[in-house]
Amino acid sequence: MRLTRQTALRLLHYVVPICILLTCIFMRWQNVPFVDQFRMTVFDTYQQISPRTYKDVGVRIVDIDEKSLEEMGQWPWPRTVLAGLIYKLRAAGAQVVGFDVVFAEPDRTSPARVVGDWPRSSATDQIEKLAKTLPDHDELLAQFISGTGQIVTAIQLTNKKTELPPRQVGNFSASGEAGRSLSDFIPVLPGAAKNLDVIEAAASGNAILNVAPEKDGIVRRVPLLAALDYELPAIGMPIYPTLSMEMLRVLQNAPRTMNVRMSGASGDARWTKSEGIEAIRVGELTIPTDSSGYMWVHYSGHQKQRYISASDIINDQLPADTFRNTVVLIGTSAEGLLDLWSSPLDPVLPGVEIHAEMLEQMLTGHFLARPYWAAETETFVLLLIGLFFVLAVPRLGAVWPAAIGATLLISASMVSWWAYESKLLLIDPVYPVISLIAVYISTSSIGFIRTEGERRLIRSAFANYLSPALVDELCLHPERVQLGVEARDMTLMFCDVRDFTVISEGFKSNPQGLTRLINRLLTPLTDCILERKGTIDKYMGDCIMAFWNAPLDVKDHAHHACHSALAMRSALDLLNAERFTEAKMADEPFLPLHIGVGINCGDCLVGNIGSDQRFDYSVLGDAVNLAARLEGQSKNYGIDIVMGEEVAKRVENDFAILELDLIAVKGKREAVHIYALLGDKVLCQSTDFRDFRVLHKSMIDAYRQKKWDETVRLITKCRATSLGTGALYELYELYLHRIEVFREIPPPANWDGVFFATDK
Repeated sequence: MRLTRQTALRLLHYVVPICILLTCIFMRWQNVPFVDQFRMTVFDTYQQISPRTYKDVGVRIVDIDEKSLEEMGQWPWPRTVLAGLIYKLRAAGAQVVGFDVVFAEPDRTSPARVVGDWPRSSATDQIEKLAKTLPDHDELLAQFISGTGQIVTAIQLTNKKTELPPRQVGNFSASGEAGRSLSDFIPVLPGAAKNLDVIEAAASGNAILNVAPEKDGIVRRVPLLAALDYELPAIGMPIYPTLSMEMLRVLQNAPRTMNVRMSGASGDARWTKSEGIEAIRVGELTIPTDSSGYMWVHYSGHQKQRYISASDIINDQLPADTFRNTVVLIGTSAEGLLDLWSSPLDPVLPGVEIHAEMLEQMLTGHFLARPYWAAETETFVLLLIGLFFVLAVPRLGAVWPAAIGATLLISASMVSWWAYESKLLLIDPVYPVISLIAVYISTSSIGFIRTEGERRLIRSAFANYLSPALVDELCLHPERVQLGVEARDMTLMFCDVRDFTVISEGFKSNPQGLTRLINRLLTPLTDCILERKGTIDKYMGDCIMAFWNAPLDVKDHAHHACHSALAMRSALDLLNAERFTEAKMADEPFLPLHIGVGINCGDCLVGNIGSDQRFDYSVLGDAVNLAARLEGQSKNYGIDIVMGEEVAKRVENDFAILELDLIAVKGKREAVHIYALLGDKVLCQSTDFRDFRVLHKSMIDAYRQKKWDETVRLITKCRATSLGTGALYELYELYLHRIEVFREIPPPANWDGVFFATDK
């Protein structure tokens, strides 16, 4: 059976959205990176809007900061200094001290090692024997760790294969998931940066520092446990707790074995097939996790009261009760020690602060979680919404689906926000929105296919003589192809070639060359206008008429016109440079091209103007006539870009402009202030221009007050500046000529400075 085009389009209304829906579901289960990033960005936004409320539970960070490095010397410090530090902390009442530092190398300041680096001689041999009788700094630190107790050291699991595993203090047992081991779900790495054996053996706990940032570099989740890919007899892979959780165990004097509850433990029933880890019990406290044993960090943001400079402790500059009943992490915020990460709240924060935030959550029982059923629920909602739109959109058209889609978007976002704010649950609102948008776009595309034929007809009919913006407008609204006008505030531009008659005479025997020259000129000038949202009204020989803010609204249209004029000036300079090179190579005379531009703003009538047989999209109004007159006056004042008073008011803070005159153009009795456009915002904000503008205004004021000597003096000062030459030379010559005339034939007593133009 042969399908008609109408039947095929009707089937596409269902086939295409269903394919997109299935693709969305597939991408959800494959965790496509950009989709996962969308989800994480939403969760980040929640934390930024409503971070965890900080509650002081005695977690402190002893910071090896820039101040400490300046006072105590570069890192690493002698182990004797660290031994004294932990002694002072424990003596001051710190219940547990954890190191966010790995002591992987021997202390170079130990006496035997210092002497060993000296040049060999009989004297150094004697000193070396004596040095070997002195305490080794690493052993001394180990003695203090063992003697003070409650000290947790740290390791870093890496991708570099290790020879011997670090010491395992806290370990794990698992319940649930028969036949599965913890290493099936948690991170497994092949190597570890470990502490010296003597230091590790003395500690009450040994933990990992790994924080596992996401692909965008932000730390949102931290693994509470990770395995080393190293088989130990009867044990298998050793599994290590994270620093905050190991400190929590030591704080409670809890058994070394922590219990990991996995899905299906104690006969728990699940309505989904999700599997993995659910929670970890440490002493009396239970910490919920995701299926891979990661804990979501609910950040409170940087809190000054957490931090205490290490140098203040070493130098005894703190009150005696500062560390009473506290849990202390020793780490660094110094940039040079390279332990800086990013969080949803802070682009840069020390790694030790992440462990402190986690420890605070554990002590307060405040846990952010993404529940095990979230993925299945989100997919189910996605499927329901998707099927609804597959069936409803072809029948409801374009407007109702947009309204329903906005309602569902708001509803999904509100439910997701409520779950976060009230229940500390992370529910993804992104996927239901994706399904809505995807189905809506696919269905709308079918309608686009039906209307594209009509748009092609409009483009072929109007593209040759209307601007691209107007053609696009007509494609969207074909009803505009009719007579009629509307009133708009617009910016008008006229551009004309100076001395075009002289140039034309050089092409009497080569009219094709003149045509090529005009096209070569008008093309870049036209591009300058169209690229800045202008519409070309018409070409009149060597003249361009253009306008802004019709048929489409253009914000700051006066600014766009000024930018266009400056771009046209630059484009003309490039064209003249090319023509000069060509003329020189051909050994022909070179006549540079010059243009005059007039810009004005005002209310106009714009629309399809003409007869029933022929019409053009054009503009009428007094503002149009004034723009044309301003272009004509550009030659008289020796200025290439002249603008009206209304334009100057709108752009005076963003462009370098100077008042030229108070003039009544031909055909008008009302005088207007006219201005020169000299440059962009960079020139406008320069000190030289600001000073010059004040001087130039003083000259204009003196002229209108008939202070001829003062005016001449100020003109001389203006010309002495870097800005008073070049384009402004003819302007000042004009004023000097007028003054000569006025000295012979003074203006009337009531003269207000207006100049009446006698030509266009």
